[in-house]
Amino acid sequence: MVSAPSSGRRRALRAYATLALILTGMMILGVVTGPSGTGVTPSGALRALLHPEPARSRAIWDVSQTIVWEIRLPRVVVAALIGALLALAGVALQGLLMNPLADPYTVGASAGAAVGAAVAEVAGIAALLGGLIGILSAFTAAIAASALVYALARVNGRVSVQTFLLAGVVVGTLLWSLIPLLMTIAGRGDDLQRIYFYLIGSLQAADWSRAMLLAPFAMAAGALLWSLSRELNLMTLGEESAHHLGVAVEPLKRTILACGALATAAAVSIGGIIGFVGLVVPHMARYLVGPDHRSLVPAAALGGAILLVASDTVVRVWFNDMPVGVITAIVGAPVFCMLIRRRRAVAW
Repeated sequence: MVSAPSSGRRRALRAYATLALILTGMMILGVVTGPSGTGVTPSGALRALLHPEPARSRAIWDVSQTIVWEIRLPRVVVAALIGALLALAGVALQGLLMNPLADPYTVGASAGAAVGAAVAEVAGIAALLGGLIGILSAFTAAIAASALVYALARVNGRVSVQTFLLAGVVVGTLLWSLIPLLMTIAGRGDDLQRIYFYLIGSLQAADWSRAMLLAPFAMAAGALLWSLSRELNLMTLGEESAHHLGVAVEPLKRTILACGALATAAAVSIGGIIGFVGLVVPHMARYLVGPDHRSLVPAAALGGAILLVASDTVVRVWFNDMPVGVITAIVGAPVFCMLIRRRRAVAW
């Protein structure tokens, strides 16, 4: 006889359904709305979305087909994937370090990814292999930054959480200082613009090729984190208790850090620096589904996608395509303050 799902499982399923519906609605809204100067009405965009034409005939059939299928829809998909990646990176680092302030930016991974992507731009190799070289450069630098932080925090074969966060702040600050140096070396206007892009965060360059590059990274990061849910749950009991319960603590730390660097590098190499998603969304997801990482990982991915799709729609439609990180900061900072105030009511 199959037992009924537990109340926690039902709660998670309801949250998934709600988040999935919100994400679907936000993605549709992002596709059908746009600046008034485009000449494409919401009804026309919806009609183009529901009745697609082959790419070869779009130019002669209806401009709304091209705008919807070649500009808006890939941008919405890229926004969803980047939001999910940043949220997953936040879940990984907060779960491992058991610190509500841990995210890709406070542990140096984001700064490393930005430097790696900027170096690839200056060297003129970022666009090779359909943009994969840019992602690999960002990933390599993010891994190197994470490894340096890990080495600085490692004492007698173990890594202190507090020391890790402090080392992350120091390494991140050092790496941020390299960005102006790279901008000086670049000199050329196009290179300066592309490097500046990584500092402000923008989805203006989103297209289907970038969506195809991001999708495998998002699936890999999500699958890896979900497969390590039991270990992350046991880590909440403390390192000693987790070790006695069979968790290989130090290898787990290396794996989680690599996963966080992977997700961060992919997101930064395509969208630049977009703050607060990896910091705030895991807290919101934890509030919705609880601290169990089996439920938390998919909920955070959905929540990150919702936040970034909504933020990008706002800046694209109403704020002349300003950096999307402005909206995520405006939304994220007050929400984070509220969550900190209510932290005693939220289990870790």
